[in-house]
Amino acid sequence: MFDAQTRTVVVVGAQWGDEGKGKLVDVIAEKADWVVRYQGGANAGHTVHIGDDSFVLHQIPSGILHPGVRCAIGNGVVLDPETLFTEIDELVKDGIDVEGRLYVSDRAHLVMPYHKLVDSESAASKAIGTTGRGIGPCYEDKAGRRGVRVVDLKHMDRLRPLVEQGIETANMRLTRYGSTKRASVDETMERLGALAPRLTALSDDLGLAMHRAVKSGAAILLEGAQGSLLDIDHGTYPFVTSSNTTVGGAATGAGIAPMALQAALGVVKAYTTRVGNGPLPTEFEEPLGSHVRQLGNEFGATTGRPRRCGWFDAVVVRYAVRVNGLTGLAVTKLDVLDTLDTLGICTGYMVGDALYEEFPADITELDALTPVYEWFPGWKRSTADARSLADLPREARAYLDRIEALVDAPIRFVSVGTRRDQIIDTTLSGD
Repeated sequence: MFDAQTRTVVVVGAQWGDEGKGKLVDVIAEKADWVVRYQGGANAGHTVHIGDDSFVLHQIPSGILHPGVRCAIGNGVVLDPETLFTEIDELVKDGIDVEGRLYVSDRAHLVMPYHKLVDSESAASKAIGTTGRGIGPCYEDKAGRRGVRVVDLKHMDRLRPLVEQGIETANMRLTRYGSTKRASVDETMERLGALAPRLTALSDDLGLAMHRAVKSGAAILLEGAQGSLLDIDHGTYPFVTSSNTTVGGAATGAGIAPMALQAALGVVKAYTTRVGNGPLPTEFEEPLGSHVRQLGNEFGATTGRPRRCGWFDAVVVRYAVRVNGLTGLAVTKLDVLDTLDTLGICTGYMVGDALYEEFPADITELDALTPVYEWFPGWKRSTADARSLADLPREARAYLDRIEALVDAPIRFVSVGTRRDQIIDTTLSGD
């Protein structure tokens, strides 16, 4: 992805998350100088397989697994410091050198214990299907101008009034929910006091660091969490996350100038999944849903929840290409489809007598639609050993060619397994 002209690249999910962004970032990061996470929180789970080892990273960018690559957590992330340090300690235990390579924006907001408490007691959070990790309440406090930032930990005297204000709001919400649980100012301050020295030692003015990196010609990879259809503005609202998961969020969430973004890679599965409630137009009926779930090990890396599965939805991905300005696609988990007899690609939606070829904003229409499919024969043989497009079965090539044509973006990578070497760079593979 990096060359003399392209030095700043964004990797974004182009469905409902869980597309395999972690693996793609891990592969591309080998040639990066910086990898920056720009939004979301510990609700994300990026799984990377290296040999027989698996690493699940919730907040630390996947690039940390490459020696010498500097990684940063941007101001657009809501940071759970206790989870962060647990993750750091586990990486160090596994022999990954983190010292001097991990930075945290001093403008990043902190997920506080009372955010998690509010999230766990909220019926609305349960209805939407959140992870219950305090992400939404933290973003609410950020927007409400009562959040706590990393930089605030440097001034404990000014920190206490912020915590008091946040806890007052949290406890009022808990009362409204009918919960008997309450957050404590003293307990929260004690926990923050213990965390502050270690966290402030990692903090930096990341926007300034990114400005200098861009000017020096450094290769910068910006990594998002969740997927485009979970974006607070462009997703299937209200069944969305609390931040901008799309490419526009990369600039604001990392403190980098929008004009510095030079390429955007959208990651999609060769089929479609989502976790939790909300529209999934191409969802499989049973027993096919359970069958593909087992084939693809479709269980959340963060929560373990089973993912809902469906056919590839070209309407969704074409929409993601448009709102992100994607310059290329990475198609993951093609191998999961190896044993299926027939494959479907959704090309449009019928709502009554109307054909929709673009993704609608109206949830009511999404609930009432009937997908329009094109059907393709399966290839019925393993793709796991393919290392070039020429190695793929003819039927698999035809399937990918049709996806590329329908979504109006070139396919740059194809993944056929969980390992680092099971990926095809289409610019390097000949026919």
